[in-house]
Amino acid sequence: MNKKYKILGEVQGVFFRKSTQEKAQGLGVKGWVKNESDGSVLTVIQGSEEQIRLMEEWLAKGPPKAKVTDLLLLNEGYDLKLDGFEIKQ
Repeated sequence: MNKKYKILGEVQGVFFRKSTQEKAQGLGVKGWVKNESDGSVLTVIQGSEEQIRLMEEWLAKGPPKAKVTDLLLLNEGYDLKLDGFEIKQ
């Protein structure tokens, strides 16, 4: 199962990408995360329903210094097989 999210709020410059990578690796989730030019963060996560649910709960709050105002589930299909969890530039 794959899901793609856009995270809005104060989510850049607060270790959001690194923290997302660490959380994903801890849960065994695959995917990637990157900053967007509009100040948001974009992530694709791949895992079981339970892994995605736990990751989604975490993304809605983010790391301690982040202030997430919105977690948007994007309707774009994303069915590639992912390997590991990377931070994209």
